[in-house]
Amino acid sequence: MTMYAAPPSVTAEIHTEVPQALRIRDRGSEWLYGRPGPTPDCFLEGPSFDRDGTLWLTDIVFGRLFKVSPAGEWSVAAEYEGEPNGLAFHRDGWAAITDQKLGLLRFDPASGKISPLLPRARREAFRGINDCTFAMNGDLYFTDQGQTGLHDPAGRAYRLRAGASQADALVSNVPSPNGLVLTPDGHTLYVAATRDNAIWRVPITEDGGVIRVGRFIAMSGGLAGPDGMALDAKGNLVVAHAGMGTVWIFSRLGEPLLRIRSPRGLGTTNVCFGGPENRDIFITESETGTVLRHRWEHPGQALFAHV
Repeated sequence: MTMYAAPPSVTAEIHTEVPQALRIRDRGSEWLYGRPGPTPDCFLEGPSFDRDGTLWLTDIVFGRLFKVSPAGEWSVAAEYEGEPNGLAFHRDGWAAITDQKLGLLRFDPASGKISPLLPRARREAFRGINDCTFAMNGDLYFTDQGQTGLHDPAGRAYRLRAGASQADALVSNVPSPNGLVLTPDGHTLYVAATRDNAIWRVPITEDGGVIRVGRFIAMSGGLAGPDGMALDAKGNLVVAHAGMGTVWIFSRLGEPLLRIRSPRGLGTTNVCFGGPENRDIFITESETGTVLRHRWEHPGQALFAHV
């Protein structure tokens, strides 16, 4: 990013936050192993809108799924012994959940039922899956991050084809694969490699193979690295930079267009589009349990959930 002039900077507004009644202050979590500081009372991730305009969020640390109505009312839709991170809706109404403890799960919002979708891949346990997204043909892409990093660059990005019972690893050497987005034509997958502080570009061929994987954007700074991502309708890439309190917007060529700063903590972990004309960027700030918002000039890319 140092080769470009600094982009304009704006500060996001506070959209909503976890109500005090839903914050948990008297319980630990296995997910916190090795994490310094006091136990958080929630940890927001996985923002996603359903067809009715309800915002869904995950709480990794306490195994909860929140929903926030268009009127701003919070409720717990599910609570279970897991570590939900990413959440993506299928156009049939159900949602895929990437659970770092239990693998790939299926969630039915109507009944609240959570069931296994893919606990492991080809008899091999996952390290700790992180985020997911649906292609326009219904294939599900997800990352397996675990505790990988530059010391152990063995994280993977998988594809579970629609109707298939097993997933295929597309790349297997990523230092901490995290958020991911797919272009509408299905030929370019972007993966946030958190511990590499970079966005990787994964070209996908007509037959579903992978060629010429490279580093698309090299980032710097922050206490973690790039996390969740989204695409807008023009191909611009929206990247939550965890540990920097920032969301960056890059052009389809990788040029920085805008910096969105958090008015709260540094834990900007994930993003999604929603709101009027699908032009609002919603941001999870996990340190304080806050959802931020910024109005962007372009709408978000249409998702499989809404076609």
